[in-house]
Amino acid sequence: MPTSAPLAQAPPAWHARKGSRSSVASRRQSLLERFARPDSRASEPILYEEEEEDTLRVARPASSLAHAAPISPVPPSPIHAIATPRPTLLFALASDNIDEVKRVLNSGEVGPNDDVGPQSALAFTLTARQLKHRQEMVKLLLAHGADPTAVKQIHPSRPASAAGSDEDHDEPSPDPLEELDYATKYYIKRAEAPQTRRASALIHRSFFRPLARVRYDLVGQDRALEQLFRVLSMPMTAPIVVLLCGPSGHGKSLLARKFGSLLEVPTHTVNMTTLRDTHDIWRSYSMSPYEEPSTCTLADFLLANEGRRCVVVLDEIEKSPNEKALSSLLMPWELGRCSFEAGHRHVDVSQVIWLGTSNIGHDLVFEHQEKRQEPEAPMSREEYVDLMGMLRPCVSQRLGASLLSRVTTVLPFIPFTTEEKLAISAEALHSLTGEETELPPATIDMIVRNSLNAYIPAEGARSLYRAVSNLLLDTI
Repeated sequence: MPTSAPLAQAPPAWHARKGSRSSVASRRQSLLERFARPDSRASEPILYEEEEEDTLRVARPASSLAHAAPISPVPPSPIHAIATPRPTLLFALASDNIDEVKRVLNSGEVGPNDDVGPQSALAFTLTARQLKHRQEMVKLLLAHGADPTAVKQIHPSRPASAAGSDEDHDEPSPDPLEELDYATKYYIKRAEAPQTRRASALIHRSFFRPLARVRYDLVGQDRALEQLFRVLSMPMTAPIVVLLCGPSGHGKSLLARKFGSLLEVPTHTVNMTTLRDTHDIWRSYSMSPYEEPSTCTLADFLLANEGRRCVVVLDEIEKSPNEKALSSLLMPWELGRCSFEAGHRHVDVSQVIWLGTSNIGHDLVFEHQEKRQEPEAPMSREEYVDLMGMLRPCVSQRLGASLLSRVTTVLPFIPFTTEEKLAISAEALHSLTGEETELPPATIDMIVRNSLNAYIPAEGARSLYRAVSNLLLDTI
């Protein structure tokens, strides 16, 4: 029988384990040297992770920090990415299209204080001299709440010859407002005035909040607007009836016309000079040149808007040929209900805002202005309240105490200051010059300043528009 080859005898298990233990000890020593701690952490205990390898257990130093996630070859996207705002407002402003700017602001896509590049939208518009509608855009941004302090971001231009001189650093920087036209300067200063912010805060949380924008369509009459906002901020159960009184050409019809458009409610304008009978007021058509021609009478208008907010403007209310025509207003102004004819149901007109314009108190306003210690200074709140108290008896004598007792407030419109006259003339010149007409700054300043020589207080802004038109024709 053949003898089998001798088998190689494996070393005893304790020999293998002994060799393995020595290799483990050497590996542990190398790991300790590799993960040696600084002296500042020498007191911390060393923890080990144990990993089985066959029958052996290899201990490795464990980090005191939590295990990190495996590194991905593709960088993960951030959880909270910073969204880049769409340049919608920049495109609208750069298009020089006032309707497009109005659209994006009204839509809420952008805010009036959004940055346009390195500047705010207002600062960008003020420095964009190539824009033909810059004045309107500035007014629109301010009306929507643009921060007027953005003008401080503007660096006024200096003559090139003095740009590198040492004396340039010693001289104070010129006011950036000085490079703007009179109207733009006026509206920026108006937006910064503390009185403007206080008056706007009165209606900030009410339905009438959009009316605060009217101060960028109407020059002057800050005290009248403040008193109007005070009245609108008070809770009332009776209908709102406001009479705007004072000299012609001082913004009464403009304010009444803007009411409905700013509040986005329907408006019906009645020419009170055409009324002959007590029922004529309900059969009158809207006659405002700024509204669409309508075949709707006032009665139809009130029926269509029954129980809803709307505006009725009674233009030249004191010039009605028959004073009895005003008696039809007694019941709607007191009870908020009216009947257009006998035997017909009552119509709910409690939500109607009644606005009357009148020249009553024309002479009284000018007399009060002349008696002031500083006629050119802005009128104080106390002076305006005093004028209101003097005007109300005049209105009562003209329209009757029974009608006036149902009026919420009577607002006198006061004469313009020199700064306000300059702003009106600058706006008039801007509206009369077409997009193709460019006048040198010196010529613009000359026309605006010379127009004040033809100002007629009794005609107000109309005399300034006429003077600017004549001076512009002579210049061209």
